Amino acid sequence: MSKDLTLKISNITERPITPDMVGLFFEDINFAADGGLYAELIENRSFEAVKSKGEAHNYVLKEDNLYAWTATSKNEDALEISFNQPISEKNPHYLRFTAKNDNEGFSNKAYDGISIKKGMKYKLSFYAREVNYPEGNLSASIVKNGKTYAQTTIPFKNATNRPKEWMDTIRVTCDTMDWNLYTAELTALDDISGATFQINLSKPGTVEFDFISLIPEDAIAGVFRKDLFQALADLHPAFIRFPGGCIVEGTSIMRRYQWKNTVGPLKDRKINTNLWAAQGGNTMTAWETPDSHYMQSYGLGFYEYFLLCEKLSSPKRACKPLPVVNIGVACQFRSYEVVPLESEDFNQYVQDALDLIEFANGPVTSKWGKLRAEMGHPESFNMDMIGIGNEQWESEVVDLAPRYKAFEKAIHEKYPEIKCIGTAGPFINHPFHTSAWDFYHKEATANKDFAYAVDEHYYVAPQWLYDNAALYDNYPRDVSVFAGEYAAHDENLSNSMDGGIAEAAMMSGMERNGDVVKLASYAPLFNRIGHSQWTPDMIWFDADKVVLTPSYYVQKMFSDYSGTEALALNNQEKDLRSQQLYISAVKNQDKKIVKIINGSWEDKTLILQNEQQEPLITEAEIALLTAANGQAKKVVATDAVNQNSGNKPISPDVMSNLELCQKRAPEETSFTVKTEQLTGKITIPAKSFIVIKY
Repeated sequence: MSKDLTLKISNITERPITPDMVGLFFEDINFAADGGLYAELIENRSFEAVKSKGEAHNYVLKEDNLYAWTATSKNEDALEISFNQPISEKNPHYLRFTAKNDNEGFSNKAYDGISIKKGMKYKLSFYAREVNYPEGNLSASIVKNGKTYAQTTIPFKNATNRPKEWMDTIRVTCDTMDWNLYTAELTALDDISGATFQINLSKPGTVEFDFISLIPEDAIAGVFRKDLFQALADLHPAFIRFPGGCIVEGTSIMRRYQWKNTVGPLKDRKINTNLWAAQGGNTMTAWETPDSHYMQSYGLGFYEYFLLCEKLSSPKRACKPLPVVNIGVACQFRSYEVVPLESEDFNQYVQDALDLIEFANGPVTSKWGKLRAEMGHPESFNMDMIGIGNEQWESEVVDLAPRYKAFEKAIHEKYPEIKCIGTAGPFINHPFHTSAWDFYHKEATANKDFAYAVDEHYYVAPQWLYDNAALYDNYPRDVSVFAGEYAAHDENLSNSMDGGIAEAAMMSGMERNGDVVKLASYAPLFNRIGHSQWTPDMIWFDADKVVLTPSYYVQKMFSDYSGTEALALNNQEKDLRSQQLYISAVKNQDKKIVKIINGSWEDKTLILQNEQQEPLITEAEIALLTAANGQAKKVVATDAVNQNSGNKPISPDVMSNLELCQKRAPEETSFTVKTEQLTGKITIPAKSFIVIKY
């Protein structure tokens, strides 16, 4: 046990700070959208799947339209893919199914299998068109091991006016042979996981199908998986940065994220491959990964991202949208592709950003405001920030500075109220990071609105975060900071208590400097267990459960116990840092909030004094985050990472993704909030985080 230490809590406020620092960064990695927050249960619902294979600068894409679908009979010709007269030319492929006998059908594996809860209703919809099915109906069911857990019969619109003679030289149009939208409900008869979804024809015949969807009735706004949404809502985020991340850039210009492809009717949103389907994360290195079919259906598109922000807003704080736009550059880790600055194509990128602002905020009389209204939201989404680029850096290939200038100039000429956020590249303390900041500081001398904040990223060892808890103490105040992606990466790339506590130590420095650090978001947000391209992550989940990590609770504590003014510490924080205690003290209305992070492997006792150096004796609300067993464990090295080569990805030949997730699983935590009497001192357990509010 170390000697007792002292903290005198001042009444003097040192500087105003933002109470809205803590937000979310959403990227569709680790099945965060399809198979995750997006509540859709059917995989490859539009038959547009592509298999992605390859490595940096070397990719192969191959259509695999029947991925996730199989026939329930042994008829090899039962399933065919066609693209003649599709329901949508944006997604032209669809299924032609032929049943040779009664009650033959086809099934969907639905990610890791469908999970349903007894009594819950599930909304089914699909398009179907008769080819040759003069009689009979359809049935939809959820089955496992021969047992049916939900089922419904769907009357089919069979042809009634088919001509007696079919003449190949003319086209006869029958209304009943056009695409029809079918809807139904399935009610779960019991709990089941790992089931499949199935559609059967009651009679022999041929029918075409497209856009088959199954959504739980409790999905928030019919879009968001309820338990994952609630985990986000409990954080009371101040903003969401979306849609990425490297996703914004794509493996190529053609495969970049284009927001205009993600709005409008679902069937018309052009499906895209997912950059994370091929190797490039920190979990798998293989020419073809197990999740090579990972796609972006865009059921979670830009409209839904804006809606998510609105739904996550609460009386505590508004959740603001912070979309990131492509600046004419493919992912610099994966491609050398750029759109020439002096080209009409580049001008279209700038125009897309302007159109995005109109979509979010414009009147219903405008082109894009009208589309927003048609989608169900005539009111403005009140967007006031935009990210210009993800994590580009100045290089022989990419001319970052003039690209940012072009976007900033066009945006502020038309929308001077929009806050533009620049990028400082993917690494901190790197020459291109310094060069980027020099650029923004220089431009800010002539134009204070040139950049509201600069987005900097750091995925680093826990010790780096401890060592740099005072990083922002001496940052210039002319341009604000957005810590847009950061996380502690321990030697196992797991969500350890040590990693979470190191993040808290860093965030104490962010909060103390909340006049310059205006925005901060941990990354990545989600990880579907068994489908990881990257670890660690804030929230782990599977079809049935949600696992909240130490990093999650750290974010929650800083969000729940935010302040509007920083209290003067008079250099006490420096002395306490030498003892591995990291301090932030803030004021929120008439309450004082003190955050104490113990980064050491031993308990610490801290004497608490008021302004008069008297023992602090008062009733207080105390939130405490510790390891679940009350004593943080040192992370045990595993073969998930080669200890001599840093964060080295492993081959799927070494272990499966599920085994990898087990190796890197989050350390269990204990998070408690209670009211108790302070008696002038407090003990902070090893590797723990305490908040005192009084």
